[in-house]
Amino acid sequence: MEIQGTAALVTGAASGLGAATAQRLADAGATVFGLDLAQSIERVGDKAPAGVTLIATDVTSADDVQAAVNQIVASGLPLRLVVNCAGVGWAGRVLSKNGPHDLELFRTVITVNLLGTFNVLRLAADAMSKTEPVDEYGQRGVIINTASVAAFEGQIGQIAYSASKGGVHGMTVPAARDLAQYGIRVNTIAPGIVDTPMLAGVTDEYRKGLEAGVPFPSRLAQPSEYAQLVQMIAEHDYLNGETIRMDGALRMAPR
Repeated sequence: MEIQGTAALVTGAASGLGAATAQRLADAGATVFGLDLAQSIERVGDKAPAGVTLIATDVTSADDVQAAVNQIVASGLPLRLVVNCAGVGWAGRVLSKNGPHDLELFRTVITVNLLGTFNVLRLAADAMSKTEPVDEYGQRGVIINTASVAAFEGQIGQIAYSASKGGVHGMTVPAARDLAQYGIRVNTIAPGIVDTPMLAGVTDEYRKGLEAGVPFPSRLAQPSEYAQLVQMIAEHDYLNGETIRMDGALRMAPR
């Protein structure tokens, strides 16, 4: 699928994986609409890359996401690519010295990571399904979601995060099957440890420990490598219903 001359929607676009993806797709010729919370966009200021329009959006809100999708459709460009990067990673054990896991914390992580991803997927797919096919097979576009290696090997304290990312992985095949009749592909990327702002506060010693746990290459992944994989999936028309690990062969230990 050609990226140039199309519209792309990227969530969590103000930083980390989303920002790197928005930049790469804009560089590839897409007009990118980046969704993120208002406070996250305020921190970016006027530093958004050329070709990227940031829209204040709560991905868990049906009204917010529908308004953003409507704005994209109104641009006159066909929506061909959707990348769900928005997410949170708060930790908590099932039981700790403070008692049982906080139910609202669990609910919030599931709501943002899983429900938010599904909310964008369903509304963007509706708009995508109304575009003209790009080839003789009826292809209209691709949706790429973000899981995590924690979907498969969740660590101590990751019960909520693992459940949310396991849900994103679990949606991949049924979503691909549901949307096949509309010519929309659905794939998921499951990153390992990526050097994003979420790791900004860790010590050098802790960072080196994380890097040492990755078999090869023994370093943290870069957001640009995630963005590179997004572009590859978009351009590879036969990739569908797949979750791709991007983790340097990492298999997470219990802690």
